[in-house]
Amino acid sequence: MLRKLFISLALVIASVTAANAQKSELTFSYGAYTQMDGSDMHDGWKHVNNAWGALNVGLNFRVAPNIWVGPSYTFSSTTTKGGPHHSNIAYHAVMINGRYHYYRNSIVTLYGKLGLGVEFSYMQPRDDDSYTKSYCAFQIVPVGAEVSINRSISMFGELGYGAQGLLQVGMKVKF
Repeated sequence: MLRKLFISLALVIASVTAANAQKSELTFSYGAYTQMDGSDMHDGWKHVNNAWGALNVGLNFRVAPNIWVGPSYTFSSTTTKGGPHHSNIAYHAVMINGRYHYYRNSIVTLYGKLGLGVEFSYMQPRDDDSYTKSYCAFQIVPVGAEVSINRSISMFGELGYGAQGLLQVGMKVKF
């Protein structure tokens, strides 16, 4: 039921966004200290190391002068501490994000962002079959800043919490 609702919501947002989109952008970023590190998104496994961070990619559409909406994908991974039961965990998060630009001048744009979706933890125990657990993924960013390099490329940094990272830095390509 929840899966059908999520897919329906994503299709509605995508169709409304495509119809109203004035501009699009592709984002690439790295985020440090993710939601997966801060909460138990590893099925209660003990002795799990912190992940190396997260790689994020997103596609955003401008639906109003200060509002952008779009999907994103996040990948991260970690291991358990050594020993005979040393195992791996891969994290995959898919979210729908909304961003609101609340301040802009000729140099910088400040914004806030919210994201909601699902995170899949691919558990790979050394002595057993691999399996997947799913969790709620989110991203809350009260402060994000974007600086344009030229008309189509900009750099950004975000301070928030969630699957994409506590501190996130990256690039946006507008088309």
